[in-house]
Amino acid sequence: MPSDLPLLQMAAIQIFNTSRPFPTTKPKPLLFLCYSSFSSSPSDESPLEPNPLIPSVVSILTQLRSKSRWGYLRTLYPSGFTPNDFSQISLQIKNNPHLVLRFFQWTQNKNNSLCSHNLLSYSTIIHILARSRLKSQAYSLIGDAIRVWEPLEVFETLVKTYRQCGSAPFVFNYLIKACLESKKIYSAIQIVRMLLSRGISPGLSTCNSLIRCVMQRQGAYSGYEIYREVFGLDGRVYDDNAKRVARTSPNVQTFNELMLGFYQDGAVEMVKEIWDQMADFSCCPDVYSYCILMETYCEDETMSKAEELWEEMRAKGVEPDAVAYNTMIGGFCKVGKMEMAEEFFKQMGLSGIESTNATCEQLVRGYCKIGKINSAVLVYKDMLRKDFRAESLSVEELIRGLCDENRVLEALEVMRAAMVDYGFCPREKSYEFLIRGLCEQGKLEEALKLQAQMVGKGFKPNSEIYGTFISGYMKEGNMEVAELLRNEMLDAELCGMGINNQ
Repeated sequence: MPSDLPLLQMAAIQIFNTSRPFPTTKPKPLLFLCYSSFSSSPSDESPLEPNPLIPSVVSILTQLRSKSRWGYLRTLYPSGFTPNDFSQISLQIKNNPHLVLRFFQWTQNKNNSLCSHNLLSYSTIIHILARSRLKSQAYSLIGDAIRVWEPLEVFETLVKTYRQCGSAPFVFNYLIKACLESKKIYSAIQIVRMLLSRGISPGLSTCNSLIRCVMQRQGAYSGYEIYREVFGLDGRVYDDNAKRVARTSPNVQTFNELMLGFYQDGAVEMVKEIWDQMADFSCCPDVYSYCILMETYCEDETMSKAEELWEEMRAKGVEPDAVAYNTMIGGFCKVGKMEMAEEFFKQMGLSGIESTNATCEQLVRGYCKIGKINSAVLVYKDMLRKDFRAESLSVEELIRGLCDENRVLEALEVMRAAMVDYGFCPREKSYEFLIRGLCEQGKLEEALKLQAQMVGKGFKPNSEIYGTFISGYMKEGNMEVAELLRNEMLDAELCGMGINNQ
């Protein structure tokens, strides 16, 4: 610690009491930002008069131990710092970004805040953290900033402080991604356009994130328009009559995002068109690209095209993964070609790729579809051994298949176990299959218990349920109960009790 520190403290307090407030300058409009350069001349910015106390603060921050420095700083600045002071101090220690961050956090002490930070001080520390590759910290502060100020205001201030802080363009990637995460998509698009108008293209992963978010929120075709704009494919001409030229080209992830978006929106013809566009950029499809197009063919039940694509993928040395195998297995199960599904399942195992929950579910449904219930039960039991959780549709298909083979008690056990093991919630149809099967087997008491459970789940008895019980009691020769149920059903229909006539 310097020997003259006590005198420094006394002088500092006097200087603090006469220090001028943070100077305010009128921000330049965003239109100016669109056509100016990050490397603008110093005359473009209003000079900030330095506070003579700042060198002393910098000395304390850099020379004293952590526990000592904060106490001295509180003595020097009992009333806190202006955002201008904070920015100037931070710039002088910007090569120690962790210290800048601790200084920022210290000024935000919840019990005694020492700085009412504004966009200038936020932009300064964001730049310092970004230039030092402290991504998560910079990203977090940008997220805080856009919750307080409009994203375009944050962008404007980041541009103004860019050169002074010695920052790097990827700081704007963080801003764009923070906007996307906050669902401020329009702001993200505006910022990207401003950057492109300066001849600066956002990072490729940022562009892909923007395309994905636009597709998710506004539809595949809107995302496609942004794709064409971001990569300079729309041929737009701007005020300076200069054609916008992007500095990056789309990659396979870009095309995958586009293909997936169009597939999810049902625009299958565009999936193939995007696939064809990859060749224009000398971009080689990866296994996920193949999966999306194969899934499109499987959805249309054109398995011959899916097989051709599979063979092409293998010929080009692209190794299939679990998703690729599941895509083909699911496609063959859908069309009832279980021999082919079994063949791909066998190849999957021989390739050392573990089957997944999706693999087993597709096989269960496929076997149920063609009536091979024993095979479906075997796969289902294998799922349980692997601690997989079947989706409701798979369990319902298995229940229906077992009931169709008069294995009602087995189906009932499947349902009850699924409810206990992983919270399966039977739908109305599952109850109908089981109640009909129990009544046909003369197990009316068990069927009544199940019907009570069904009502307890909020399902109303329909005409099919009534008809099943009426037939069951008539088989037993209990015409009295059968007649009572018939009258109850008619009364319920007349009273509008919501009986479903299925």
